[in-house]
Amino acid sequence: MIEVSGLTKFYGQRAAVQDLTFEVPKGQVLGFLGPNGAGKSTTMRILTGYIGATSGRAKVAGFDVFEDSIEVRRRVGYLPETAPLYNEMRVRGFLELMCSLRGVPRARRRARVDHAIEACGLEARRNEVIGRLSRGLRQRVGLAQSIVHQPDVLILDEPTAGLDPAQTRETRDLIRDLGRRHTVILSSHILSEVSATCQRVLIINEGKLVGDGSPSQLAERLARGRGQEVEMTLTLAGEAATVEAGLHRVGGVDSVAVSGLGDDLWRVVVTGSGSHLREDLTRAAVEAGAGVREVQAKRVSLEDVFLSLTADDEAGEGEKA
Repeated sequence: MIEVSGLTKFYGQRAAVQDLTFEVPKGQVLGFLGPNGAGKSTTMRILTGYIGATSGRAKVAGFDVFEDSIEVRRRVGYLPETAPLYNEMRVRGFLELMCSLRGVPRARRRARVDHAIEACGLEARRNEVIGRLSRGLRQRVGLAQSIVHQPDVLILDEPTAGLDPAQTRETRDLIRDLGRRHTVILSSHILSEVSATCQRVLIINEGKLVGDGSPSQLAERLARGRGQEVEMTLTLAGEAATVEAGLHRVGGVDSVAVSGLGDDLWRVVVTGSGSHLREDLTRAAVEAGAGVREVQAKRVSLEDVFLSLTADDEAGEGEKA
């Protein structure tokens, strides 16, 4: 559905996007991540035909973004970070205007507007003035305008920015539902939202692609590269050094850190690698005379992956690209 090859964009002497290449198949919900200034919004604006590129190619639904810009725009629904709304208009009238601007035939406009209103949960608000709606409902109107012409692709830039937790959850559920009918590219700084919503994640840093895979695949790769961390709570009647030595003998263990918690309770943090590390450590602790109260392996999160792959970026450097 989306093909990007060697995409590069310069603003003056600064490269916002550098040799970016990726594909998005039909029906996939893709999370697009990166620090401020990494090139996320620039890439989205190029795909929507809003700005041009310095070099490279991009296609949407088989149409070239630069040579067939009008055809691409017919097939793309775009929600920028600040929803483009006319606050003095009523919801239904605004969506009818969006149909007109996007070339939807007059005979189909009523059905398209009704579908967008229903899909975005705006049935009870269709005749209300947009400016009188809450921020969360205005965001729903923004989503409705992005789907009213039934596009193949939805491009959503920070769709939950500024929403409270309840509104964020509602919008996330709505996006997940829209993902069943559209190919979606979603940019967000809320990594838990991306993990819950997206089947695949692209991470860019300084305009370059640095990570590509499902959230679980990216976490697994990072875990393999830096090892696992297992935390244990033990009861000891004897010497802690005996247990520490026993844990060190487990295959794949790199380090063991032991600290007392009081009342014969000890906290042990072990780093290492191995497909059965937690089970092997539990067995070794029991054999060394310890009672095992709790064992848990720290799971690598999407946040860990993001920070690892973008560690060289200075927080907040430059304007959002």
